This record gives sequence, structure tokens and C-alpha cells, in this order.
Amino acid sequence: MAESDVAREPGRGHHPLAARAAGREDPVMRERRAAIAELGDAVRDLVEQVSATEVPADILRQAAAQAREAAAALSPRTRTRAELPSADDLLGGYRMYNPVIGVGSGLAAPLLVELTGTGAVGRCTLGLAFEGPPSFAHGGVSAMLLDQLLGHAISAAGHPGMTVHLEISYRAPVPLQTPLLLTAAMTELAGRRATARGTIATEADPGTALVEASGIFVGLRPEQAARLFGGVRPDATDPQAAHD
Repeated sequence: MAESDVAREPGRGHHPLAARAAGREDPVMRERRAAIAELGDAVRDLVEQVSATEVPADILRQAAAQAREAAAALSPRTRTRAELPSADDLLGGYRMYNPVIGVGSGLAAPLLVELTGTGAVGRCTLGLAFEGPPSFAHGGVSAMLLDQLLGHAISAAGHPGMTVHLEISYRAPVPLQTPLLLTAAMTELAGRRATARGTIATEADPGTALVEASGIFVGLRPEQAARLFGGVRPDATDPQAAHD
């Protein structure tokens, strides 16, 4: 799949079948996805401020009460783990609440991904909410970012699959509040098993890898996809769907 404007739409990730969905989004769903992204932005800003604030206790309690009010407003209609969000479209590449790239996720950086001729490139800036060692990112966050980008690389190459092995090498700490550059590419294909490698660096020094990763992804057989995702939604059982 070549890089396209479709693949860079807010909320849409890279998927070899995404072209099928181009142009089929209705105005109501477009508005819902835009509202989800707006709420996601607000929640991410709240999470970052919560992680950085040094205001007095009375203001913290006031903010906590307001946050509970907002949560209560969203609670009348919720989904279970057996239901996909109504705004998601697996074959179209929409994963609104993915914790790495989802524009509706309060947990995501989010990582912005583009395809290149040989793989995938991601960019993000991690705030204080992702802190592990003081002023640096938690190592688990680096692993999550790279797992996601490796998956994009193998999916873009036409071989989507689920992670079965992920190996991480930490070369140096990943700084917070610093623009990061992630790169990944598929390096090997053996039947249903695809191998990809990737790195995290800073945009200011892209040649120095801070974290390196190698991952193995296995494409699902139809019966495996049906067993794992049957009962969620029909498109979730398509073995070509990149289940991330």
C-alpha cells in the first residue's frame, strides 16, 4: 500500500485493505469521529496537566470533582470488551481508541504514522505522563510504541499479523518532551511469519538509536480469527485485518 492522504486521516491507521473503505464514510460517522478526537485531545491535555501540576490540594480536589462529573456524563451508554466501538472500522483502518495511535484515547501520545517506500515512520512527543526514570520515558512505553510501529510496517507490506515475539534493546534513555522519530521495516517473511525491525531516536539526532526492537508477527488463519474474534463483529474475523 502506498502512502496516501486516506492513510493520514485522523483516527485511521495503515492497513492493506484500507483503500476499500475510501469514500464510504458517512457524514454522521465523520462528525462522531471528529467529536471523539476532540474529546481525546481534551483528555490527553488533562492527563498531562495532572502529571505536571503542583497546585494546592483544594484545587486538586475541585478538579477531581469536575472530572467525575465528566465521567458520569459519558456513562449512560458504554460498551463491553466483546463490542468494538461504533466508530471503529478494522478493514478501513479506524481504531479510535488504540492506546498508541488512537486519537480518541487519553492514553495515547498519539503516535503519528506515515508509510515510506520501505516501511513505516512514526513521530510523537512523550509528555510527563509517560515518565519512568526522572525526565525519561518508561521502558514499557518504548516497547509499546515499537510494537505498534513494527505492526504497521508488516501490515503495510501486505502481511498483517499478531505479535508473537518482541525483543527490545535499550541503548539509551528516551527523553520526554522531545520530538521522537521511530522507523520500522519488514525484514523477513517465512510463510505466515513476518519479521520486522525498528528503532526510536530523536528527530534532532535520527542516526543515534535509543531503543531497538525486533518483532515476529504471525498472520491468522480464518479459523483462528473466527475463534479469537467471533462475536465481536464480522470484520474482526477477517484474517487480513491487522489486529493491533
